[in-house]
This record gives sequence, structure tokens and C-alpha cells, in this order.
Amino acid sequence: MVDQLPNLGREKEMLAAMGMSTMDDLFADIPESVRMNEELPLRGPQSEEEILADARRILGANVALGDRVNFLGAGLNRNYVPASVFQLVTRGEFLTSYTPYQPEVSQGMLQAMWEFQTLISELVGLEVANLSVYDVSTAAAEAITCSVRVNNRKASQKSTVYVSELTPPARISVIHNYTQGGGITIKTLRHNSDGTLDLDSLSEAAGSCGIYVEQPNPLGILDGGLTSVKGIIGDNTAFIVGVSPVSLGLVEAPGNYGADIVVGEGQALGSPITYGGPLYGIFACTKAYLRQMPGRIVGRSIDVDGNEAFCLTLSTREQHIRRHRATSNICTNETLIALMGAMHMSLLGPEGLEKLAQRNMAACQLAKQKLSEISSLNMPHSINTHYNEFVLELPGSASECISYLDTQGLIGGFDLSNWYPDNENWLLVSFSDQTTSKDIDLLVAHLSVWTASMKGVTA
Repeated sequence: MVDQLPNLGREKEMLAAMGMSTMDDLFADIPESVRMNEELPLRGPQSEEEILADARRILGANVALGDRVNFLGAGLNRNYVPASVFQLVTRGEFLTSYTPYQPEVSQGMLQAMWEFQTLISELVGLEVANLSVYDVSTAAAEAITCSVRVNNRKASQKSTVYVSELTPPARISVIHNYTQGGGITIKTLRHNSDGTLDLDSLSEAAGSCGIYVEQPNPLGILDGGLTSVKGIIGDNTAFIVGVSPVSLGLVEAPGNYGADIVVGEGQALGSPITYGGPLYGIFACTKAYLRQMPGRIVGRSIDVDGNEAFCLTLSTREQHIRRHRATSNICTNETLIALMGAMHMSLLGPEGLEKLAQRNMAACQLAKQKLSEISSLNMPHSINTHYNEFVLELPGSASECISYLDTQGLIGGFDLSNWYPDNENWLLVSFSDQTTSKDIDLLVAHLSVWTASMKGVTA
């Protein structure tokens, strides 16, 4: 009790400085109906053994993706990551170097970061990449605000950016969080019924600060029309492309068809799917956008002795300290996860990355061929080329189908009514290098049974 007296004195002093007398006054604006006045319902102290037993019991309720045949993607993909990546990343030189600011960061860590940037730049076909951001959604939002900072003076549609109507709602939410306080107007880019971008709608976007589209798009479609976009919107409108980085082992790099900024979800390179995180977002751009790029950039230079040296560059201290003056609030990032991606890419090399992309594409195309043989299934975008995933139009609701497949031991896919409420019978099925032909045959068999039962119901 004696030890607590000084603390009580400081508490009264702080309350008095705020014009209050009790702790209850501090929370007076919280309605009484939602206040909890009793003790928290916490169990008593436990031993280490008891805590571990409880943790194992709780974790045992989860289903690991590797334990079931899985067709759920929708932005995250379960590609094989070499065991050496996990071994290397646990070395202390990497594992304990979280948020390494200059000058404390070692030359070895800086070089590893620089290598990541170089690999991403080569992959997307642009001149410069940063050291990653939090995920693809923050990367997309940062790209949009960056495009406004660069192009606002030149744009006829001031502070306006056009975003693909297929962009997932969670990503749109992040974009709105970033832009709503900055006076940025978000308008929608239309798509055709076959899922491809409506190039006629781009005439509206010409003269804006930028446009944002994805390749492949959220329906898995590889849209060949994107190669015409830059010629339509012009040089003063940023062409922002969200990519699946593994697909670039086969698909043309966006920088080669005019992209000014490329963003993407890096998870498929180096990182397993761990209940949604941690992830890392890639961000690359042309030199015109370099000075307004968010996050950290490592540069290669020469020291006073003429030796090669690496350093953080072009990132102002406002990014980290005077946040109200910063061009971006991306201060730290996902360095450790990004370095896992660099390790994965280095181990694969160009030929290995191409092979990985081919395996993903082959699994997707094989599934598309076999599922098309089920007469009661429709593929609304079948004429398109797909990467990783595509849409099945079912004779019943996607949620019911997923529940049925779950009873058969399959993670059946993604119910697209979560994104597009009018499409309750659209199921997005995803495939990767980990999908076998037996997995696909199993999905075909169970969908055949389910669709046949739905015919009986409708009859």
C-alpha cells in the first residue's frame, strides 16, 4: 500500500491538470449502458504447462491449408517456398533487424534490401522500387496519393483518380481511408460483361491524375486490352497497375506497356499464408514519380575510400518524425517478409520463376477444361485467358456450395457475393503450383454431385 501512494498522487495531479477529480470523470462521455463496472471474467493464474495445453487446444480448432484440398485464393496464393528461405530468414542478422534506421543498420542488411529492390524493378520492368509497404491495399492507396502529388498541377480533372469497379471492397476501403481527408475524388472505371476493361470509359479518365487497374484482375482475367491504356490516357495521367508478381514469370511486365507505377501483393513470393498476414506490398515506379514515392529506398554509392557502400536515400526524416508534414505515413514496412521474397526470387532465378508461373497457369487451365465439362456449370468469362483463378456460375448459391464442399473435406473457393452482392451464385476457384490433377478431379467429382442435387431441387 505504501508503494502505491506516490502513484495515487500522480494520478490526482494528472486528473487535476485536466480539470477532473476522479477516474470516472475521465470516462464520463462513455454511455453508462456500455460501461463494464464488474471485474473482468479472467481465470486465475496458470502454470506454463497449463497455458501451453490451452494454446494447443485453441489452435487445434484451426484448419491448416496444407491439411485440406484448397481452392481458396482471392488475392493470396499458396505457392511452394523452398525450405532454405525459412532457414535463412531466422538468422539473427535478418530476424532481429526490425525497422533498421540509418546509421545503425549494417551494410549487409542494406545490401540485402537493395537486392530486393533490384529484383522487383527487373520483375515489373520499372526503373526503381522501394523496400516494400504493408500489403497490396496500402500499396494501391499510396500509388493513388503519389499520382495526385505528381500530376495534380497538370491534370484537367484536379485530384481525381479512376479505379477499376472490380477492385475488392476491402482494398477500396483502404483507398478511401487514404484519400478522403486529402480532397481526392475517386471515380469508377467500367468493365465489359466479359470482365475486361471498357476501353471507351478511359476517355473519361484522360486528364485525371491517374487510373488504377489490376492484371490479372480480381476475377483472374488476363486483360490484353491493358496494353492500349497508356496511349489513351496520355503522359500526364498515371497508369497504376496492380499485379500478381508470380504471374510476371509468364506475363508481360507492366513497365513494358506503359505503366507508371506498379503495385502488388508479394505474399506468393517467399511468404506462406498465415491467417492473412504478415504480408508485404511491392511498389515500383518510373523516375517521374521517384521523389514522391512512399516508404524507404536503399541506394548504392561509393564511400570516401572508394568502396561500394549502401545507404538509405531519398527518404526524408518527416516520414518518421514530423508525420503531419510527411508525404506518406508509411514509415516502417515489412522488411523481413520482403527479404523472404528476395531469397525466394534469388533461389528461383529467371527460369525458376517462369516455371513457377507455368505451373500455376497449367493448373488453372486444366481445371478450367475439366470443369467446363459439367453442363450445369457456366463460366461467364470463359473466352478470356485466366491466371490462377476464374469464376464459376453455379445453379445455386455459392455459400451453399462451399458448405457442401466443406463437408467433403474441400475448401471450395471464394463466395464472390462478399465482393459483388448481386452475384450470389458466383464462385471464385483458385489454383497454384500446389494443385494436383487429383485435386482437380476431386473438385469436379464433388461439384458434379452437388449440381445434380441442385437440379433435383429446382425441378
